[in-house]
Amino acid sequence: MMAFSSFLPKIDLRLYMLAILVPLILVNWIRNLKFLAPFSTAANCITFISFGIILYYIFREPMSFGSREVIGNVENFPLYFGTVLFALEAIGVIMPLENEMKRPKMFMRTFGVLNVGMGIIVFLYTALGFFGYMRYGKDIEGSITFNLGDPKWLAESVQVLLAIGIFFTHAIQCYVAIDIAWNEYIAPNLEKNSHKLMWEYVVRTSLVVLTFLLAVAIPQLDLFISLFGALCLSGLGLAFPAIIHICTFWSVCGSTEKSIMLAKNMSLILFGLLGLIVGTYTSLRDIIKTFS
Repeated sequence: MMAFSSFLPKIDLRLYMLAILVPLILVNWIRNLKFLAPFSTAANCITFISFGIILYYIFREPMSFGSREVIGNVENFPLYFGTVLFALEAIGVIMPLENEMKRPKMFMRTFGVLNVGMGIIVFLYTALGFFGYMRYGKDIEGSITFNLGDPKWLAESVQVLLAIGIFFTHAIQCYVAIDIAWNEYIAPNLEKNSHKLMWEYVVRTSLVVLTFLLAVAIPQLDLFISLFGALCLSGLGLAFPAIIHICTFWSVCGSTEKSIMLAKNMSLILFGLLGLIVGTYTSLRDIIKTFS
């Protein structure tokens, strides 16, 4: 069976991206996180279907483990560190998600929303990463979807499905950035403006266009994923939460609890700073080397 691409005209990829810009802006005009939940559910279903197809490609033939390295090169660890942090970048949505829940106490329980959701995500990422490497070895691409072989139409359908899933969740990822930019900085200065709602939509549109321009300008996504993960999320996901935890509970903890809390959180802070410095340097080095 012929691939989908054989039926499409040879159009610049950036024009395809431009075609979905308006629908993407309209999705980001949704102002309530609850109304974005159906989009997230649809994206999850699409993602699971895509994972199933990828696993079919991985396990349809016997694997050979002989030529696979058990331990990778140490100099590649910073890139791995940044990529993992980027994969978990939904940390910024955690607090708004908890605030929007009908029963927020269910969020932080041992088997609550956070632990169960993150457990499933980590398991899926680990499984796909491990078995993907076992199948393709050093030839694996920045996205495993580029390694999928025949039938081509099925491999391309995975890329289409994942693109649709990302499209549906784009508004959720932008929710916190829009909420902070609008409610904390811009809206207070427009309280008496009769066109306040219009300016909110202008802000939402501007942020979407900014992400669109970044997507057009960045040709190799894997290196920039590692860069953003190390540069931004090592602080947001590791160092800052540890610092906030110390500042919040320092006055109410005993001496023993303070020592344990300080040791644990300082380890996270130092690890985050190490990832920030080393990961950013390594990513920038590889980006410069690639484009030079």
